Amino acid sequence: MQSTFARFSWGVLAYNLAVIVWGAFVRATGSGAGCGAHWPMCNGEVLPRDPSLETMIELTHRATSGLALILVVLQLVWALRLFPKGHRTRSLAIATTVLMCLEALVGAGIVLLELVADDRSTARAGWIAVHLVNTFLLVASLALTPWSVTHTERAPSGRGGLTGALSIGAISLLTIGVAGAITALGDTLFPAESLASGVAADLSPTAHFLVRLRVIHPVLAAVGGVYLLGLAGFLAATRKDGAHGRETRTLAIAVASFVVLELVAGLVNLALLAPVWMQLVHLVVADLLWIAFVLMSDAASHTSARAAEVLGTAEVPR
Repeated sequence: MQSTFARFSWGVLAYNLAVIVWGAFVRATGSGAGCGAHWPMCNGEVLPRDPSLETMIELTHRATSGLALILVVLQLVWALRLFPKGHRTRSLAIATTVLMCLEALVGAGIVLLELVADDRSTARAGWIAVHLVNTFLLVASLALTPWSVTHTERAPSGRGGLTGALSIGAISLLTIGVAGAITALGDTLFPAESLASGVAADLSPTAHFLVRLRVIHPVLAAVGGVYLLGLAGFLAATRKDGAHGRETRTLAIAVASFVVLELVAGLVNLALLAPVWMQLVHLVVADLLWIAFVLMSDAASHTSARAAEVLGTAEVPR
């Protein structure tokens, strides 16, 4: 039964990734105002008659998001019935549900405040940042829920250098993600006619703040990418023994691979002047990198816990 729950939960994660990508498509096509400043209604109706293309795109996003919420609630009910109190999977299913509700509230706030379509305000940038952070936390919880079915140990606390290094990596990815989301908004609202004109606009002191912020994302991505490659390389080289050690090494290699792929995707996106399809590819790789990093961090922590347990129980030679 637990293996069936895990398969269902992996499916919930995959479905939510598709919903996230569709949400990015809504933003990239300027369809966020397709239902007007109405939520949960669409232009004051449950099912608008003769809807425009933008309305259909936004309505589809709302419908798929609603189904995502239903799936998460079903996952929660199943986890509460299947796992005892205090079980890691049960706690993660609860956290996932809370984060999903917050995701819905943030999305509703963006619509009701009309921070969509051609809005260029600092408020929209701020809400996008909040939305991105919550989405990443939701994805992490969604990934850890099925993972925890077979990884029931809790990550150790106070593991010094390892915990600090992984925390820096997580914060780096969140920061790069926020910068990327704001950059994507700038690309949508202020499309460049050429790479040269785009770079000139980025460096112009008179340009809109969303344009001037675009230069920050590639810098953060380059610095963060180097750090993540170093961290993943270290874990791949030092975590080899035992089941968790082998998992950590495999996931570290995946993290390194996704970092390289994401940097390449970023360069292609820049060279092609951020077409919608490339923005979506860039986002998918970013989500996969985040998932791999979260699972690698969990496996690495378990490896440390196992090592500490062995050292603690080992007989000290006289």
